[in-house]
Amino acid sequence: MVKKKEKKEKIIFSVGKRDTAIANAIVKPGSGKTKINSKPLEFWGSEQLRLWIKEPLILSDDLSKRVDIDVNVSGGGIVGQAEAVRMSIAKGLVNFSGSEELRKKYLGYNRNLLVYDPRRNEPHHSSGKGCSKRGSRRHKQRSKR
Repeated sequence: MVKKKEKKEKIIFSVGKRDTAIANAIVKPGSGKTKINSKPLEFWGSEQLRLWIKEPLILSDDLSKRVDIDVNVSGGGIVGQAEAVRMSIAKGLVNFSGSEELRKKYLGYNRNLLVYDPRRNEPHHSSGKGCSKRGSRRHKQRSKR
């Protein structure tokens, strides 16, 4: 029995995060379809968010027309999810192409396409006197005279 060697498809998994939103993208050879949570990109979110997500696809020129992208996103709000999706798509396209030129193009356009943003809310500081529900550093009002 002779076994034929099958050519493996190149499949790339990438992750994008923003606040508490996490997006997992699968990039594989295809015809240029993009799905988010099993919905076509054209039916997801608002027009502004869709344009935001299309930025890495537009910057990659013809590469985005040669791959299918399937993204699963959860957590966070709608804007955090959109940022996580665009990050996962950009990382997936860079890894799929292996192009340093595309990576530099993304970093030059917007660094947040590839680099995680570590900013978070400051936790509430509970001290014995004067702690308030209105913020982490809010104190009880004092009179000087």
